[in-house]
Amino acid sequence: MAASTEVLSPEKSNLTEDWTVVLPRRGKKSRYYRKFVIPERAKEDQQLWTPTDVEIGPERESKLMQKMQICINRLQNTEFCRMFLGQMQSPDILRRFVKVLGSEDKMQMVIYGIGSIESFEPPRLQLSLAILMRRKFDWIGEIQVFDPVISLTESKVLTSLGCSVLSVNEQGRRQAMKPTMFFMPHCEAELYENLLEANWAVDQLTRLVLFGNSFDLQEQYMSVCRNSVVANSRKHILAARSFMQEFEINTVSDDFFRAFHGSSWHFFGPISEGDLHMANYSTC
Repeated sequence: MAASTEVLSPEKSNLTEDWTVVLPRRGKKSRYYRKFVIPERAKEDQQLWTPTDVEIGPERESKLMQKMQICINRLQNTEFCRMFLGQMQSPDILRRFVKVLGSEDKMQMVIYGIGSIESFEPPRLQLSLAILMRRKFDWIGEIQVFDPVISLTESKVLTSLGCSVLSVNEQGRRQAMKPTMFFMPHCEAELYENLLEANWAVDQLTRLVLFGNSFDLQEQYMSVCRNSVVANSRKHILAARSFMQEFEINTVSDDFFRAFHGSSWHFFGPISEGDLHMANYSTC
């Protein structure tokens, strides 16, 4: 399993019952070389990655940067953004962020499954919100991003916006060796399961914060579907419900429904070793 992955570099969603909503993959991709730092430890199922769409040009890059700046400026002046950032500063949530931070000054942010910011508005809104969060809160540190559909142009724009693009497909298995916020709205359930499995220890779970699809909704779906195969493939998600606190966000208007509906903050703890053993048993 990968520990912290440092880089220099540089399919998403309509929420369905099973959380699998991936935007169409984009076509042709490019050749561009930038220095990468490889993770200290790489899991066997992780793969070195470079963009396949390597077609670049100043006009394409400038157009995408303009799209992102417009999106950021539009989002920051909305009621949704004010409510979202205000919720993060509410006493009940802020004290949980402080607890995760512990003695550290910064909490890194890892964005998985962002999709194509060049082709679709929901990924642009999601990235814009992550950038605005970092601008608002000085305790949010670097932002690392990965999605296999990212093009070279998108990678360069992400870098210009102050983000790093990972050179390894971690399959969601980043270990929280230090305080880490995982920003994963509308990712596939497999990524959430991989993340929890990779951090299924008391000290690691209490070092991570997850923003993504509601675990409450997943539990409700599983109670209806009663499919043991699906339940066993979500066993860490379901087991985490016993020691997790979830805070739903309000999308406020239809403008942000596609990008953020069904999303929540998830905090883990207090946790006992007995809680962790629950994932060893079938849930349905």
